[in-house]
Amino acid sequence: MSESLSLSPPVLNSLFSGPHSGYHWRGQTSRFFEVWYFRVTFPAMAQTFALMYSIDDPAGLRDHSGGAAQILGPNESYYCRTLPDAQLFWAWPHQLGLGHWRSAKQSLPSQHLDSDDFFHHVQEGYQVCGGYHQGKLLNPSGEVQAEWDYSIKPATSWGIATQLATAGWLSYLPVFEPGWQVLLAHGLASGWINWQGQRYEFADAPAYAEKNWGGAFPSKWFWIQCNAFKDAPALSITAVGGMRDVLSWQENVGMVGIHNGDRFYEFISTKTSLTWRVEPWGRWYMSAQDYRYHVEITGYAPDQGAYVRVPTLQGLQWQCRDTTHGRLHVKLWTVEGELLIDSVSELAGLEVGGGPWHEPWCRN
Repeated sequence: MSESLSLSPPVLNSLFSGPHSGYHWRGQTSRFFEVWYFRVTFPAMAQTFALMYSIDDPAGLRDHSGGAAQILGPNESYYCRTLPDAQLFWAWPHQLGLGHWRSAKQSLPSQHLDSDDFFHHVQEGYQVCGGYHQGKLLNPSGEVQAEWDYSIKPATSWGIATQLATAGWLSYLPVFEPGWQVLLAHGLASGWINWQGQRYEFADAPAYAEKNWGGAFPSKWFWIQCNAFKDAPALSITAVGGMRDVLSWQENVGMVGIHNGDRFYEFISTKTSLTWRVEPWGRWYMSAQDYRYHVEITGYAPDQGAYVRVPTLQGLQWQCRDTTHGRLHVKLWTVEGELLIDSVSELAGLEVGGGPWHEPWCRN
């Protein structure tokens, strides 16, 4: 194999080398997963692609060791392809970069490839670098199910002047499960995606990225994300609530993060007043207040969404329900009553996961 194909990590925009951007596995044999989520939204078409990559138990000691690539596409269409050989997964430890082959020419080892070489050498798989995403997935009969090649211009990671760990300094402690980091709150993607025989070409489409890592997802959670507001192109919001494991007990924690141009507003349940009411499916409501600001978020799912797989102690399981066409209304005031943000989108990502979800989940 030509040495020119194996490249060291390129120098990337610093937005892709911030807190937790690198791969967290360090050779341990205990239960471990890492999963990455990348979203591109097409406002003019009112559609979204969410690409999810995961690696389970990289040490290869369990039946569910290996990887997967999942895509949630237009109108909640869905496809998943396993990438079973954990030895064909690679990732950089200190900045964003990962890839996984299912098959490649000349038994190509797992390594970062120059973007011009990827499709020539990789018959099925993906690679992600801070600046670009590429991949191809086949169906069992060998036909192309999805293929993509696009670049990203980053705008905002988490925080404004300084990149922050999404969960604060506590995210560096191994006692919290799982870890979570927003890698890209807002960016602009340009390129193409072929999906089930249809080609989507786009320029400067809103892009978003985040990741999780640890032993398992929370036992119960919800998630809200949107950076496609028609009247506020610089507005991005990410909000979550979860039942998190901390050593031998569980706690309900939540957070709302809002980027709006050069302003960043963050509400964390351990520091501010934060409440929510989330239905088993269909409606999300959060409210938070600190000494300066008050925020209210209302989400509604107009469809039944789609189920996707998430890491559990037994490997990937159908324990997560998503829509990428949620209606989201965000309002932010100063405590003196000045309205700073009042925006609506019909292209929000809304999610519930884990359980049980027999009744509304409320945090007062």
